[in-house]
Amino acid sequence: MTILEDARRVAENGPVCDSCLGRCFADRSFGLTNDERGRSLRVAAALEDDDPFDPTDPETCWVCEGESQRFDEWARKVADSLEGWNFATYQVGTRTPPLIEENEALLRESADLPEDAGESFKSEFNREVGKRVGRLTGTEVDFERPDVLALLNVEAAPRAGEEGEISDHAVEVQINSAFVYGRYEKLKRDIPQTEWPCRECGGSGKQLAEGGGEEPCDHCGGSGYLYDESVEQLTTPPVLEAMDGEEALFHGAGREDVDAKMLGTGRPFVIEVKRPRTRSVDTDALQREINEFADGKVEVTDLALATHEMVERVKELDASKTYRMDVAFEDDVTEQALEAAIEELRGATVEQDTPQRVDHRRASLTRTRSVYDIDGHLEDTRTGELEVHGEGGLYVKELVSGDDGRTTPSLAGLLGVGAEVTALDVVAVEGEDEAFDDPEYLKEAV
Repeated sequence: MTILEDARRVAENGPVCDSCLGRCFADRSFGLTNDERGRSLRVAAALEDDDPFDPTDPETCWVCEGESQRFDEWARKVADSLEGWNFATYQVGTRTPPLIEENEALLRESADLPEDAGESFKSEFNREVGKRVGRLTGTEVDFERPDVLALLNVEAAPRAGEEGEISDHAVEVQINSAFVYGRYEKLKRDIPQTEWPCRECGGSGKQLAEGGGEEPCDHCGGSGYLYDESVEQLTTPPVLEAMDGEEALFHGAGREDVDAKMLGTGRPFVIEVKRPRTRSVDTDALQREINEFADGKVEVTDLALATHEMVERVKELDASKTYRMDVAFEDDVTEQALEAAIEELRGATVEQDTPQRVDHRRASLTRTRSVYDIDGHLEDTRTGELEVHGEGGLYVKELVSGDDGRTTPSLAGLLGVGAEVTALDVVAVEGEDEAFDDPEYLKEAV
């Protein structure tokens, strides 16, 4: 059978608009809209049959019930719903009324066409409304991770021809998060990476008083936190304000101990801002604002706009780290003995049971980690300084102390002398992902 014969059978089933007719043959002749395709088929059939041609669409299409004529109306409603939101990319989705889906299936069945012939109403609706939204807002469609998503509930709107405009609740707008990437240096000790709620009061800052009622928590002094500040609290407020969002979340590539500084290369991080009204921010100015806000306790560098993908890349970064440590020994140590122990540890594979200091909050496991390089010297017979470059996840404090035999080999075990880290600085976090080591790569990728 010819396409005109197929088109005639579709049209014979009742009043069908050009879009619904053309949609049955959407896989034929690219470059046409379904409306144009349907109109062309009617013209061709009229010419072949030498029949008069009626250029008007039927008053009511039994398949789409007139919704195919409302693309412009829906697009204007979407644009109005997005007024006030700053975005560069969008996507449109549609909840199709079950009746229209049933009508589509019946149309193809009665015309003896395959059930998947052409294109669905939902697909056409998304595309045609979406194209118009792009023109109205001056933005581009993105099918992967758009800045905004508009979900159209066709069933919730008045039917075509009925009184009343498309209501606000018929368009659900989803605003996706915005992201800022950078590296931070932590210049002061005793600052955790993220907020650390008090375990005793659960972050409420209160405890039960002896005589009933509540009083400030003894453990945290009523603040609700074990530490008054964190890297998160010192960096996210300026970003949240600049992007005018509802909430800011901090994602770091691992974390250093609370009592350790983070120096040198800095640690990669991403700040996620939920439901931002502004996305186009000056990252150089924002970096200055963060550093001024942090008041010398934290400093950020390489700040750049990022994508959602960077959150996962930051979280999954298998980074090696370089540490600088001050070490105290329980007994006298000679330079020769220290050099011999260091030589044993250089390039060694270390087995570590979960350290006692974190065993209460982490699963008890035995981990194998590599010491890529290690160097050091004595300050005097009881103190020294070490620099260790190790695999991600290496517990360097326990590499020094041995943790009562839970880490082997260890510096203390090789020396036969108790050893303890008294000060720890992270001086480099280096990953295999070039985005973390080359800021220009990140800027190009975004």
